[in-house]
Order: sequence, then structure tokens, then C-alpha cells
Amino acid sequence: MAGAVAPKRQDTRKFFENLSGAGKSIGVLTSGGDAQGMNAAVRAVVRMGIYVGAKVYFIHEGYQGMVDGGDNIKEATWESVSSMLQVGGTVIGSARCKEFRTHEGRLKAAHNLVERGITNLCVIGGDGSLTGANLFREEWSGLLDELVQQGLISEEAARTNSVLHIVGMVGSIDNDFCGTDMTIGTDSALHRIIEVVDAIMTTAQSHQRTFVLEVMGRHCGYLALVSALACGADWVFFPEMPPEDGWEDNMCQKLSENRADKKRLNIIIVAEGAIDCHNKAITPDYIKELVVRCLGFDTRVTILGHVQRGGTPSAFDRILASRMGVEAVLALLEASASTPACVVSLVGNQAVRLPLMECVQMTQEVQKAMDEKKFEEAVRLRGRSFENNLSTYRLLSYRKADSELPNSSFNVAVLNVGAPAAGMNAAVRSAVRVGITEGHKMFAVNDGFEGFYKGQIKEIKWGDVGGWTGQGGSLLGTKRTLPGKHLDKIAEQIRIHNISALLVIGGFEAYVGLLELSAARDKYNEFCVPMVMVPATVSNNIPGSDLSIGSDTALNAITDTCDRIKQSASGTKRRVFIIETMGGYCGYLATVGGLAAGADTVYIYEEPFDIRDLQANVEHLTQKMKTSIQRGLVLRNENCNENFTTDFVYQLYTEEGRGVFDCRKNILGHMQQGGAPSPFDRNFGTKVAAKAIQWITRTLKDSYKGGRVFANSEDTACLLGMRRRAMVFQPVAQLRDETDFVHRIPKEQWWLKLRPLMKILAKYKTSYDVSDSGQLEHVTRVRPKETNTSSTI
Repeated sequence: MAGAVAPKRQDTRKFFENLSGAGKSIGVLTSGGDAQGMNAAVRAVVRMGIYVGAKVYFIHEGYQGMVDGGDNIKEATWESVSSMLQVGGTVIGSARCKEFRTHEGRLKAAHNLVERGITNLCVIGGDGSLTGANLFREEWSGLLDELVQQGLISEEAARTNSVLHIVGMVGSIDNDFCGTDMTIGTDSALHRIIEVVDAIMTTAQSHQRTFVLEVMGRHCGYLALVSALACGADWVFFPEMPPEDGWEDNMCQKLSENRADKKRLNIIIVAEGAIDCHNKAITPDYIKELVVRCLGFDTRVTILGHVQRGGTPSAFDRILASRMGVEAVLALLEASASTPACVVSLVGNQAVRLPLMECVQMTQEVQKAMDEKKFEEAVRLRGRSFENNLSTYRLLSYRKADSELPNSSFNVAVLNVGAPAAGMNAAVRSAVRVGITEGHKMFAVNDGFEGFYKGQIKEIKWGDVGGWTGQGGSLLGTKRTLPGKHLDKIAEQIRIHNISALLVIGGFEAYVGLLELSAARDKYNEFCVPMVMVPATVSNNIPGSDLSIGSDTALNAITDTCDRIKQSASGTKRRVFIIETMGGYCGYLATVGGLAAGADTVYIYEEPFDIRDLQANVEHLTQKMKTSIQRGLVLRNENCNENFTTDFVYQLYTEEGRGVFDCRKNILGHMQQGGAPSPFDRNFGTKVAAKAIQWITRTLKDSYKGGRVFANSEDTACLLGMRRRAMVFQPVAQLRDETDFVHRIPKEQWWLKLRPLMKILAKYKTSYDVSDSGQLEHVTRVRPKETNTSSTI
């Protein structure tokens, strides 16, 4: 594989080649409750550790294995973590350990580690497991002194193992740890919940039923809140937001109004730790009994239980865990005697290191605030991601009476442009409902700009978008047509329908279309209205945004297929699969899909390769076939090279691998665009569209002068995108310079930094730029008020 494309800033870059693990030993353990993705984290730690020359040890059965020693602490090899990526739970085992809570237990554990020279620990678990690790670190020198006094270790051993370094990764499906937007396992748990909700919805609609679903979350309502957002639940109960007195009547009133609106089903989601404002538990059975008594609705209870912990990890969790595992090893290599124990977290789209005890302390403060009934404070302490989910849910959950709505007298049009992407419908639903709540009249445009100039525009009401979150594709219809040739007709339709603002949800054509409309403002006054674009495309090739709605669903489709293909190879030895992914000229799906599926090689347009690279890759696979891992996976982006086609690569590998391995090829095609949207895409689409409509409302107010809307400045035609840690509104005109229009990709793409990481995990020697990592940050408590231009999602 060719080396990663180097950014221009040669002088400020820092490479991890300078960090050697020679002579170091790293122990990796999983502790507390299991979570999908833990194995991906273990795999990344082991392979990165071995790559830098360290010895890596599995500590089986968590702290119990550390205390018991013996065969529980085994050296790991490169092959021993093969086939772990797609397995749920934790392969190295986890256990609650009372003994480690005692001084004697920790003394035994210290002895077992010193015997093997392990002074670097990577702990994957919840806040209890991480707090235990920190205490162990603080006591370390005292424990070594005791072991010397008891004659169990020599003074020399105590000297060489004098400092214990700890790096934590949070594995918990509840997402209840402060300092990180997502913990390992949360996204997969949401997948399980949404699969069940989608299945229940079909049966509930058939019988006009009400379903009460209990999801996990004894102390944290994240799963309940986000799954309620992702499926458009009628009501949700969770610990951080106890309902006011009289909630029973309010809920029953809302359920009966929904039925009167021809809605055939009701979904109520309850976290297992849900309480009312008097700290009394709210149980699914109580809710069922209430609905049956007051409304007479046919009501069923489903308790999901440990289903949420099970199953294969989602693409998001595999990538998150792989990135965190590699970052954890870097943190251990860079640690000095004075470095505090740290935890690797995700903030926005960035891996960061935070002091472990600051995060633990803040997590404990949440519980304290809840015990003292300071619920608003608890929500704030949970962090920006939680707060934004809650505010979006509040915006969307309750339909106000017409008399309660502000009357804005503005008409706002919503359209989809480009290829269909899962999550588009969730974004449209959110936009329509938030728009109505803000007092606007919402109009739906069918079939993109083509439908716009043909006049396929009609008002869309609250009830029209019910049940849209779980639907794949685009219910409005979408076309790739650009507006450029039809500007006069589009201007005429804007005039006829008196449209005051535009929300365009779509891919590269949507971006180019918005550029064309804003460029035509000098000629057509009709285009002097606020316009905002929300990126939605599986290719994730829009400048100004790290992520697009739809790409997560496509990644899961790729990952699931690769899992099945790899499984089919386990019966037939020595087989290499060559898989073609979508993405146009953008290698995002191939690269990140390759990282999630454990690919050996990924070919993309952004990283040129030649016949020598192909030859080197074949030789690499030939070497691999001599080990116990006798299968290979090669991903190729559809437009990575016009001459080295998928057929060519397949034939080359077949010829060169003759006698060593045989090949199969698979073109995934439109499978990647279809299917129900993933929880991430539903949630992302919902939040981003809500934010876009709020921007429209503000911009309409600012540009309403003399009885009409007039907006022709650059900052009134924007793209709303995620940039590193924040959601940012950027004028589309300013994004021109960042765009390669010929190949329809941004000139700089953040995910190229993941390429070396993928190569390292596939055992290639490569160069890895770690300029972004290494700084220990602090947990932020008091945050400045959001500006119009930037906010975290």
C-alpha cells in the first residue's frame, strides 16, 4: 500500500516512529459489564503494542485474573487477536472482583505484574473499574515496598518496575461516563434497541397497539433518550428528567390525540432507572396498567434486558474502539512518572486524552446532583451531546395547539437532492416539525430541483411525517438534476408559493445547486432568501463536513457483508476476497469500512498506487497465508483507478496467488444505499435538521426588512457541517476553494489520517502522524454560550 498523503505542514508534525515500546510490557484487561466493541479495543492495543516492539499480555477475567495470576496472564500474539473484531462481548473475559478491593488482593496483583515486568496497564471498563485502576496506581510504590520486605521480589525488580502507567477506555453500553461523547458499546446497544422497535412497530400497527419498552440505563437515560429520538417515540421516561406531577393525565391525553390523528400505534420508552419527581420508580407495568385503565388501549410490555449487550458490534463501535486502542498505546508510550492516569475519549470526531479522575469525579457529581433532585444540573454535567439530544427531543416530542404557536408568516421549503441516503427522511421529519413549532408554514418539494421547477410543491403538516425516522431512501423523492438551467422557473415557483427560505438535504449536487442559486442572486431577487444545506450522502464527500447523513448506514452494510464473507472463508482455507465499495472518487467508505472489517488492503483514489504496490500487497498476503490466519480481505473504492479495475485486481491476485490462495470478488453496489437507517443516521439527521431550521428562523428575523425578506450576503447561503468537535454553519461560497469539483471531493479529508492506523492493524510498516494526539486536556465544566456559527452536536 502506498504511504498516506502527507499534509503540507512538514515542520510541525510529530511521528510515532520516535516512540519505541522496546523493553516495555503492556497488560490489557476488560472489567465490569461487557460491551460490544471491547474486542476491537483489545485487538488494537495488542497489535499496536506488538507493532512498536512492546510485549503485550492478556489479563483474562479482569481484575480477578490479575489477582489469581498463573495462566490468567498470557502473552498475546498478532494471530491471537484475529477474528475478534466482529465478536460481541469480551473474548478475554470479565468478572466482578471483590478481592481486588482489598489491600491483600492488590498486593497479589502487583506481585503477578512485577513477575512479568508489566508496568503499563490498559483498562477497558466502566467508572468503577477505572477508579480501581487509579487507586492501584497510587498505591503501587507502597505495594512494591511491601513485596520487597516480604522477600517476594528483589530491590532491583522494585526499581525497574517503580512506576505503573494507566490508560483507560470506557466500555459501557449506558454511555454514562463524563468526558466522552460516546462510550464503546453504546452505538451497538442502540442498534439492538432500534431493531426491536422497528420489528415491534409493524405488529403494533397491525393491531392498533401501544407498546411499552424497557431499555437499560439504571442511572443514565442516554439509551432511552436517543432511542426515543431515533424511533419517534410518543413518550420517554429516564432518570435525569423525571416528569412533573400530573404526568399521567398529560401522557394519556397525548396518546389519545395521536390515535385521533389516525396514528395506529404508540411507543413509550422507559429506562430501567426511570423515576418521578418524588424519586418513586416508574415501571413498565405501572404505565401499561395506566394506559389500559384510562384509555382502554391494547397495551403490551417488552423488556429488552441483556439483548442490548449482545450481538455483533456496529461499524461505529469497531472504529471507535480501534482508534481508542491505538491512542491508548501511544499514551502509555508517552507517559512519564508525573503523568496522571488518563482516559481516551471521543469529543465530536476527535480522540482526546483526559485525566481519569477528573472524569470519574464529574460522573459521580451527576449522581450527587440527581440525589439532590438538581436534575437540570445533572443534564448539564452529562455533557453537550446529552443536552443536545434532550433539547431536540423536547422540540419534536409535543405538538402544540395552533393557538400556542408563534405566527411567523414565513413559508419554508424542504427538498432532497442527489442520490438517496438513509436518514434523509428523519432529517425531513425533524425539519418539518421544528419548522411548524417555530410558527412557519412548511412546504415539501418532490424530486429535488427537477420537481421544484415543475411546481411539485405542497404544504406538509405535522402528521404527514409521522413514522418517517425509520424509513430508508427518500420519501420526498430525490433527483440529481442541478438548478442552473431552470433558474427562471425555480424563481417563478418561489414567487408563486411565496417561499421565504430553503432547506436542501442531499449530496454533492445539493452543494453545487446551492452554489448556483446563491450565485444567481444578482439576477433573481427570489433567491435572496436564507438557504442552508445539510449533507446527506453515503459517499461522505461534501466539503465543510467530516460526516454526512447516510454514511454510517452504508458503513454498517459494508461491515455486515464483509463479516459474512469472512465467515464463509473460515470453512475454506487460504482464500482472498476482493470487494468493491461505492463512494465515487471518495475513499471514505472503503477506508473506514476496511478499518471496521479488518481489511488487509484498501485501494482508494486519494492515495495513488501502482503495479509495484499491488505486487507488494500480494506478497504480504502470501506471507499471511503461512500463519494461522488463512484468509484475506481487500477493499477497492469504485473509482480508485481507471485501469486497475476490480476485475484486473481480481485477475492479478488470482494469477499471483496461484498455489497459495484462491480469490473471490464481490461488488456491493446499491446495497450500500438501501435499508433502514442506522440509529446514528436517524439521530444525526434529526439533530442537524433541527439546528438548520433554528438557523433559518434566526436568519429570517435578521433579514426581514420593510415587510419582506431580503438576504444576499454570503453568510445567508450556508452549509451546516461537523468540523472536528463542533457543528458549524459555513457560507457555501467560502467552501469553493476547498473543493475538487472534477472529482467531487474535498481537497483535504480528515479520515486520511486513519489510513496508517488501518495499515498498522493489518501488519504493514507505515508512517503515522500523531500531531493531533499527546496533549492531556481537562474536562470542561462551565461552557460559553453557543454562538450562531458553532455548536457541538
